Amino acid sequence: MKTPEELRYSRDHEWAHVTGDTVRVGITDFAQDALGDVVFVDLPKVGATVTAGDVIGEVESTKSVSEIYAPVSGTVTTVNESLRGAPETLNADPYGEGWLCEISGVDGASVDALLDAEAYRALTTN
Repeated sequence: MKTPEELRYSRDHEWAHVTGDTVRVGITDFAQDALGDVVFVDLPKVGATVTAGDVIGEVESTKSVSEIYAPVSGTVTTVNESLRGAPETLNADPYGEGWLCEISGVDGASVDALLDAEAYRALTTN
């Protein structure tokens, strides 16, 4: 499983790429592998104010439906509309083209609460 060093991770298997006060969010390689073939993605609404831990969407696969949780608090400013027509991108490229949304107005405390790559690897191998 890939766990890029430059990202932060939630215990719910979302990743966060921090750029200033904006965080790009997706699901981890571990999560997409556990889900199996993704067939539908329900994305959050642009403009929604979210708190870390809030349910912001769902991923449906051939195996199950899983909720997507906000890894940080802020406002959803962008969603990856291409996933609506090609949800399988989550399986093919979870850390690249398979990103879900961007959340802005994120404070440092939200980011500091996330796991680094080493801690996330420890979580997923135990």
